Amino acid sequence: MPQGKLQVVLVSAKGLENTDFLCNMDPYVLLTCRTQEQKSSVASGKGSEPEWNEDFIFNISEGASELALKIMDSDTGSQDDFVGEVAIPLEPVFIERNIPLTAYTVVKDGEYRGEIKLGLTFTPEERESRDFAVEESFGGWKQSSYTD
Repeated sequence: MPQGKLQVVLVSAKGLENTDFLCNMDPYVLLTCRTQEQKSSVASGKGSEPEWNEDFIFNISEGASELALKIMDSDTGSQDDFVGEVAIPLEPVFIERNIPLTAYTVVKDGEYRGEIKLGLTFTPEERESRDFAVEESFGGWKQSSYTD
């Protein structure tokens, strides 16, 4: 299982179901990867066509297999409304290292609720390898003053 950093570029959404009847909704996105959760800014008054253009960084460790997005509508004075969600498998980005901007289907109760556009970049963690030539340059047996 790869380890490293996952960069998520959250761009925009379109065709979202407007959960506010009197005015445009104020959508935001909760991004979750295993135990890490981050929140986008609220796209105030942007309704069903919000734009965020924000970057998020997640530390990827053992067991991380998907990125979950939950789109919410920020409501003042009442509980925020659930708009829809997306589950993005991470294996393709681990293999390709970069998934360009892609539109993912937003679903709610198993039904299409619009799309969200984002890009993914994975930077693997550099693993420390043993390089014995480097160790010798720091005073190995070659610099020893031992003689027979």
